[in-house]
Amino acid sequence: MQIHIKHMVCQRCVQAVKAEMELLGLNPLQVTLGEVVLQEEHLPESTLNELDNRLIALGFERVDDRKTRLITQIKTFVIQQVHHATTSLKINWSDALKEHLHYDYNYLSALFSSVEGITIEQYIIRQKVERVKELLVYDELNLSEIADKLDYSSVAHLSNQFKKVTGLTPSAFKKSHTGMRKPLDRV
Repeated sequence: MQIHIKHMVCQRCVQAVKAEMELLGLNPLQVTLGEVVLQEEHLPESTLNELDNRLIALGFERVDDRKTRLITQIKTFVIQQVHHATTSLKINWSDALKEHLHYDYNYLSALFSSVEGITIEQYIIRQKVERVKELLVYDELNLSEIADKLDYSSVAHLSNQFKKVTGLTPSAFKKSHTGMRKPLDRV
């Protein structure tokens, strides 16, 4: 049985969900960002209700509608690529999403926009800006290296997008970074 879960965006989330499932006596075969594969084929309604309550208590939500699942999968894929990929982010997003989800990109884009109120591109930009914030706070890379890592055409392009989203330049953010990062599931 496959279960999709909203707001599951980091390894700590994966561990928390896995632990809750095991406490319920379930047998998760695989737990990844946004998705759990269980050994069980079917779950009784009472178990699903208890699982929902436990997930909500942790800040997660089980997704059972196909369109909502697709949106969750889009978000999870973007987060995985932007925040957890170890290589440079040189990616054609429309082709990558089409290949990963096996749906036409125009359909995915229209669905995402109609439900989320922003385009997939705007969501990607927001995630990239959150990643830039994280990298600025870590202070391990300079702005040029960050721009290259996140596939910006130039430092100026990165700076313009950053300022448009945050209202600050990257250097101004770096000077006053406290409290400016958002949890990934709230971007």
